Amino acid sequence: MKNKKEMTCIICPNGCRLEVIYGDSLIVKNALCPKGEEYASNELINPVRNLTSTVKVSNGELSLVSVRSNKPVPKEKMFEIMKILKDVELEAPVGFHQIVLKDILGSGADIITTREVKRVDKK
Repeated sequence: MKNKKEMTCIICPNGCRLEVIYGDSLIVKNALCPKGEEYASNELINPVRNLTSTVKVSNGELSLVSVRSNKPVPKEKMFEIMKILKDVELEAPVGFHQIVLKDILGSGADIITTREVKRVDKK
């Protein structure tokens, strides 16, 4: 049985509008480069995304620090990870690429900071 799906490839700036026919085999139409076919295959089998967000910081020069996953995480776990991050609070000082959460939800990805936040002692 053949199934058909349309998707936009997000790997490069071309943003190819792919027509994907799948079932016993995979046919990808409208891909301007080989990455489109790989993207379509991965998107059907195991869609993943890079996660970016923020977490709270106490006693820091900033009240939030940006974080990201150090590798893509399963798309299906994104909202659950975001719920977990909502309750995370780091104590300043915060280092660049500091691991916030290791192997989040068994994904193999760590959540890391993307900048430093210096400590501010309140008087």
